[in-house]
Amino acid sequence: MYRVADDNILPQPESRAPSVVNEDEGDGRNREIFLSVLLKQGNIGLSYYDSRDYTLHYMPDTVENSDLHLLDRVIQELSPTVIISSAKQEQCLARFLEKLESNCDDYKPEIVIFPSANFGVEVSKQRLISAHLPLLTSTITESEKILYISSCIPLDSGLMVRSIGGLLKCVEKRRIGLELEDNDVCIPILQFLTYTLKDVVYIDRDTYSALQIFKSELHPSVLKLQSGVKEGLSLYGILNQCRSKYGSLLLRQWLHRPTRDLNILKRRQEVIHFFTSPRNFADLCTFQSCLRSIKNISMLLHKMSLCNPKVAVWQSLYKTVYSAVCIRDTIRSLPQSIQLFREISENFTDDLFYIATYISKVVDFEGSISENRFTVRPNVDPVIDEKKRRMMGLPDFLTDVARAELENLDPRFSTCSVIYMPLIGFLLTVPRLPTMLDKQSFEIAGLDFIFLSKDQLHYRSTRTKELDSMLGDLHCDILDLEMAVMRKLQASVLQRSDCMYKVMSLCAELDCLIALAQASREHGYCCPTLTTEHRLALIESRHPLLELCTSVFVSNTYISSETEGKVKVITGPNSSGKSIFLKQVGLIVFMALIGSNVPAKEAEIGLVDGIFTRMHSRESISVGLSTFMIDVNQMAHSLNHSTENSLVLVDEFGKGTNTVDGLSLLVSCLSHWLRRGLQCPHLLMSTCFHSLIQLGLIPESSLLALLTLETAIEGDELVFLYQVKNGICQSSCAANIATLAGIPDDLVRRGVEVSDLYRTGRTIRKMERPSADEQNNRCAEIVEKFLSIDLDDPELDPDLLLKDQMLPALEEVL
Repeated sequence: MYRVADDNILPQPESRAPSVVNEDEGDGRNREIFLSVLLKQGNIGLSYYDSRDYTLHYMPDTVENSDLHLLDRVIQELSPTVIISSAKQEQCLARFLEKLESNCDDYKPEIVIFPSANFGVEVSKQRLISAHLPLLTSTITESEKILYISSCIPLDSGLMVRSIGGLLKCVEKRRIGLELEDNDVCIPILQFLTYTLKDVVYIDRDTYSALQIFKSELHPSVLKLQSGVKEGLSLYGILNQCRSKYGSLLLRQWLHRPTRDLNILKRRQEVIHFFTSPRNFADLCTFQSCLRSIKNISMLLHKMSLCNPKVAVWQSLYKTVYSAVCIRDTIRSLPQSIQLFREISENFTDDLFYIATYISKVVDFEGSISENRFTVRPNVDPVIDEKKRRMMGLPDFLTDVARAELENLDPRFSTCSVIYMPLIGFLLTVPRLPTMLDKQSFEIAGLDFIFLSKDQLHYRSTRTKELDSMLGDLHCDILDLEMAVMRKLQASVLQRSDCMYKVMSLCAELDCLIALAQASREHGYCCPTLTTEHRLALIESRHPLLELCTSVFVSNTYISSETEGKVKVITGPNSSGKSIFLKQVGLIVFMALIGSNVPAKEAEIGLVDGIFTRMHSRESISVGLSTFMIDVNQMAHSLNHSTENSLVLVDEFGKGTNTVDGLSLLVSCLSHWLRRGLQCPHLLMSTCFHSLIQLGLIPESSLLALLTLETAIEGDELVFLYQVKNGICQSSCAANIATLAGIPDDLVRRGVEVSDLYRTGRTIRKMERPSADEQNNRCAEIVEKFLSIDLDDPELDPDLLLKDQMLPALEEVL
């Protein structure tokens, strides 16, 4: 069984528990994505099939490098269940798939390799022509179908077309969602959609993890342990205030695909700016209320194309279309200068109003729910109304018939009844007498015996035969007539379904932008100025996650440009907030690249093409790499792939190895970036290697700026002020941090002593500390000596005794 995912005064859709439709729970099937990919001579073509909404997505042939960064990003975003490719493939793709198949992490897709003959251009085109497209009429000719497909898919993209051939081969072979259907039922394709990564900002998995953009946690509910995880404290978690499921999915997609396209970003910003205004709060609430009812239209239309859609499908479709009409009518009263509002006004056509009105006038939802089948409202079809009227009057009418029949019955029967049974007709029913023991004794003159049920004998009399011919099988007649009305309604809905595909995408976009606007209102974000200049200016910026976890958060300013320095090296004591500041900058730039407002007083953000980090080491035995090797790999990735438009965040690189070696590598990397001059990326680096600056290891450059975080010492206590300023830190204040962490004072003092000796080049002597037994014995001797003192001795001088004997002994022990 496969599934499809949801006047000017119209009747309000009623809210009842039986009418709730959950597309995920209704089928009990998980979403599956089948990705087909081909690589040839530096070009990649791919396509994938989504079993949730029966859509085929394709990406026209695109330039790809040997590292397959684009393919890695696609897989990271889609997490396909199955990856399909040809047996004849380039070595880099073969290695990539082999590495993916041997991946020891939680995600491991199935790799399917077909012979290259399955990826031929002509074979692939033939499979496309033979594909099952339910929304096309059955009378369409092959030539018309070719024209339709060529209008949907650029057939000149050879690799992409060939990938579709292998994709269709796999999904037809697996019969995704059709396991219980007959073999002649084909896999449906409801839509062809373009998939693109144009102007997408590069961000790898390590950066997503370090910046905590997503964070999955085990669900605390025992009832949901099987479903896996829930979203923890993450950027997605605080921004996702979407009211519809597909709004949440689109927002996740935006976060997986931050963009440099100014047109897209400004399109989003103008909507967010509109909804952050207090005077538009009422409209925001209206839209949120309507968006709750928007369901997966692709799935609903597919179910509409089946023989007998369930009542819940009709109700979900009506609620969706009704809500879309409400959204359209509200938006038409808003400024049409906003592009999204204008598109909704234009694309939500009067066909939606027609469909909603037609459904509301025809479908009797209350009766449909009670009878668990499609029922028609009164005054739709006079024949149906007449037959229903007869059905409703049957009890009284049959009572009168039964009285007349009783007068002609054998006097042994004191009572009888006339009943109507669908498919059987009208029957005369009498109670079974004690003398009626076998079938022969059931015979009554003038009556035809039909069956025995619970001591009731059922007969067909002359009168009941007349009723059968006069009234017919009322129930079946009503069912047939209502099914005919439903078929007509189905055809009308499907005929006008083109207008409905834009509804879900535009409503999902509206839902996302309203969610971002609401987050901006709640947390006091500002709208950033986006430019194409090589400049980042974050005035009084804040960390979007940490500010929610603390009562007081100190805001800081970060400016990176060719005139004010693109390379910032920040030093400071441990736990002073260096890592938080780095993540804060990264998160704010990321938020701007999805079109969101940002946590700052003011922000000017030049569009970056990638965010690279060396922060978290994702350690795992399965990786087979040491912690330092993982750190070096991350650093190498930043060095090799960052451009003058990139943002690079480096936190404490080099600490995982020998101090001299780590410092040397850090200096080499920093010098490399500085030598690139204006071609160096926006670099923000934190380090506790203070000798990097004190020994003058960094080459002088106008692009370099040194920062530190302020602290204060009150007595022996270190106080963090978390304020970034120009300058350098002279000490890591490790002893103070150790004391705050609870390390015993004597150990801290010894650590400070050894540190001073090491820095001044003096000899560090080993401490000769007695064993525990020796210490106990000495303490016992002191106690005995103290107890042996004769305090009554007139010649005893207590002060002298204490000073000359007792205190030296105590100091020796302690």
